[in-house]
Amino acid sequence: MAGMGEAMDCRGGRAVDLTGAEIRGDLEARNPPIFLPRQPTAAVPLVALDLGGTLIKLVYTASCEGGGDGAELRFAKFERRRLHECFDFIRAKGLLGCNGTRSGKENVPLKASGGGAYKFADDFREKLGVCLDKLDEMDSVVSGANFLLQNIPGAAFTHMNGQRNPVDVSLNNLFPYLLVNIGSGVSILKVTGNRKFERVTGTHIGGGTMFGLAKLLTGCKSYDEFLQLSQKGDNFVLDLIVKDICGELVCQKQGLATSTLASSFGKVITSKKRLTDYKPEDLASTLLSAFTYNIAQSQMQAVFLRHEGYLGALGALMSYGDLSGENHTLEESKEKEPHHESAAPVDGTSSDEENDGNIFPYLLVNIGSGVSMIEVIGKGKFERIIGSHLGGGTILGLARLLTGCSSYEEFLELSQRGNNLSVDLTVGDIYGEQGYPKIGLPASTTAASFGKVNSSKLSDYKIEDLAAALLNSFTYNIGQIAYFVANLSGLKRIFFRGAYVCGHEKTMDKISRSLKYWSKGEVQTTFLCHEGFLGTLGAFWSYENMGIDSLAAHEVIREVLLGAPYTGQFPSLPVTEQQENGENNTLEEEIESLRNNNAALKAEVERLQRENAELRAKLQGANLVNQ
Repeated sequence: MAGMGEAMDCRGGRAVDLTGAEIRGDLEARNPPIFLPRQPTAAVPLVALDLGGTLIKLVYTASCEGGGDGAELRFAKFERRRLHECFDFIRAKGLLGCNGTRSGKENVPLKASGGGAYKFADDFREKLGVCLDKLDEMDSVVSGANFLLQNIPGAAFTHMNGQRNPVDVSLNNLFPYLLVNIGSGVSILKVTGNRKFERVTGTHIGGGTMFGLAKLLTGCKSYDEFLQLSQKGDNFVLDLIVKDICGELVCQKQGLATSTLASSFGKVITSKKRLTDYKPEDLASTLLSAFTYNIAQSQMQAVFLRHEGYLGALGALMSYGDLSGENHTLEESKEKEPHHESAAPVDGTSSDEENDGNIFPYLLVNIGSGVSMIEVIGKGKFERIIGSHLGGGTILGLARLLTGCSSYEEFLELSQRGNNLSVDLTVGDIYGEQGYPKIGLPASTTAASFGKVNSSKLSDYKIEDLAAALLNSFTYNIGQIAYFVANLSGLKRIFFRGAYVCGHEKTMDKISRSLKYWSKGEVQTTFLCHEGFLGTLGAFWSYENMGIDSLAAHEVIREVLLGAPYTGQFPSLPVTEQQENGENNTLEEEIESLRNNNAALKAEVERLQRENAELRAKLQGANLVNQ
């Protein structure tokens, strides 16, 4: 039996030689081998693993096909719940032992990152006779990304409209860059150099969420099967678009693209169809568009890496032969990094400070079928900043498909009786009871909504638990986006309004908790439940003194009420000759419908203004009595 020192000399003392590294084989393949011309071929391959919350990724060196000098980096992945398949693969490929002997495998160290390196360390020791040299996950991910960008020509590319275009990376102008690591959840890192980075933020709506919901909605067994289904589907069968809300004529007048997505799964709300009435392909397509858009909301160019799923494993592999000691383990990170607690909310300001003069600027978050966020800087002065199609329509649409509920109130009642942790993956599930202290994530933090979903049978889960997980995921997401928008805009007040929020304590509580966590209590959160209301500090707010009383104005219809995602400025579409000469009856009917809607809207505004006047009078009377 070989000792620990012998194993380290056999495997751990060698490094990866990256000189002249390049991608070989089919350049369009998903994870083609990387040729290392200066890497010596040895009986003992270098092996590294990334054991994540959903998948296990493995990178190893191997002799080149057809012989010849050098070696290749090859890639393999397995579902985490099928750990035995990973063990079988390692044995079959002869990746264990020194000098190719079975006795030499005892206590051989393998480089490993990810929470599973801790959770499954005993399994690797018992089943394979190897110990895991555990490395910090984020350090490994950044090292893997820098390895590809700095050493592999053609590793980076853009992808738009089905076309993949390579990106030339200048080594002199590489840093800083934003690295979006999409695993079970999503981590967003700002990389400023080799081994220099900070985690900016993250979200638990990631790959684990998408795949978990895909299993429940479509019955698919693998992520690849889900992607294949999505390519054959039509998301407009279930998605609500702007044209569905206001009609084509209004879209033309307001310069809105008719196909702009307003609410993912939004059409399910008004449909009498059940889950089994929809095609799995259409459900898969809707899921894919919903979650990829949510992750990538920005006006920046997205650049992808060919081996992006293996960054953690590649980074771990690069640590072979590294004697610098800069690849910290989780235990070392725990000693060096303090745990970050959310700060207490700031003290409330007095009602005298909260007057008409200093309410501005603020962020107005309108939660309808979708979500729209508007910066209001004065009376009648506002600008739509961003939006999301993951709103109330998405929550209720998915709730109807998954739980069969018939109303939002019924969904909320179900969620109160459920336990989201039955289907949500936590940081503790991945890393163990110590959590991930380096980035301040305790074990109880949700890592991936629906990340625990293993079965493709919807009946295996309680509808109450599914409802609780849905509410938790989307309200948290809305609160998080609202905070970052407010933070980037320098705003300290956020007002929430909309039918899916107001009057629903559970929803308001979830959003408030999300805002408190992300802002550390530095952002004031208020909910507008009617045209005017008495706040907790006795301050009176109304749409009039908040500067948004012109509800009938077309600018508000366009930027506030729709809640559609921002897609840039669209020019107004001219009316074609065919539209002028034909289909007059249809246009006349739509115009008449708009007139009726406008009259109804004006009547509603007048009613709200009367209520506002009555409430003002009552408030003034109460103040006189108190005086």
